[in-house]
Amino acid sequence: MLKQVFTELVRNYSADKNTAARFWNEIVINLHDAGRYYHDLTHLKQMYNELLEVKNQIEDWHSILFALYYHDIIYNTQRSDNEVESASLAEERLNEIGYPKNRIQRCIMHILATKGHSLNEDNDTNLFTDSDLSILGSDTKAYTAYKQNIRSEYFNYTNTDYIYGRKKALAHFLNMNSIFKTKYFIEKYEQQARINLEEELDLLSSGII
Repeated sequence: MLKQVFTELVRNYSADKNTAARFWNEIVINLHDAGRYYHDLTHLKQMYNELLEVKNQIEDWHSILFALYYHDIIYNTQRSDNEVESASLAEERLNEIGYPKNRIQRCIMHILATKGHSLNEDNDTNLFTDSDLSILGSDTKAYTAYKQNIRSEYFNYTNTDYIYGRKKALAHFLNMNSIFKTKYFIEKYEQQARINLEEELDLLSSGII
């Protein structure tokens, strides 16, 4: 499903039938990296399904889709510039197919916003970052699997270092007035997300991962 959507998306802007295949293969190779347990194609599919639910609220659907496919294409837990590098690669690929410059910049904005997930003036960006965080409001089983997958991605960190960094990340979200920025996602996930994050934070404070 993800491949078909992406292929049709690219073909709106490129007459070369090989371009979509080349771009898609690059995405798959990167998201199938051995070190990925959460930031993979399953994550993209989940986000896509969430975004479909609010498609009627999105102004530029194609820019949202391109941001979806490229926002985690570069992902290394030992680096802090993953969003910048992902946005840069997206810009390069979108320039190849002649995607309008102003829409490329909007796509880049969506991707860069996933670093801090702060409130943005662009509602499309807020919907995009909310979909990226939707896993936080999942049920106990899904959230537990998510936690385990994130820990697996940070396999090269000691438990002490991981707990320190993870607690900092959880506190970042819990200290926000609202984790989610749009009415739809607030009503759907805010309450459960806070419960999940607070419970995980309590466990980490007790040394339990």
